[in-house]
Amino acid sequence: MSSTTAEGQQHPLGIYFKIWLLLFVLSFFSYMVDYMQFQGWLRWSLVLMFMFLKAGFIIAIFMHMAWERLALVTAILVPPMCLLVFIGIMGYESDYTWVSRMFHFLGGVIPERPEMPAH
Repeated sequence: MSSTTAEGQQHPLGIYFKIWLLLFVLSFFSYMVDYMQFQGWLRWSLVLMFMFLKAGFIIAIFMHMAWERLALVTAILVPPMCLLVFIGIMGYESDYTWVSRMFHFLGGVIPERPEMPAH
């Protein structure tokens, strides 16, 4: 038998420092979206993109998901993805419910959907 014992994996510290620096850069760009006063879809697309990138790097590197078995990664990441799909389905269904109620209550006339207030 081998005299070596099973030890945990050692990851080089350099990767943690690089990801840490990358998170600072992504945060800087996220703050620049506010500073440059982007509005509308562009603003929210950029904010969400930077948020998901930062969350992905944190999960992959700092939570060690990049080195875990596929079964464990799937068990942790699939349930939130299913929740996002269900939220999308509920959003679609709520729009259908609103239109059908307005059609019924207004006697066959489908009104324009009200505008969301600008902030």
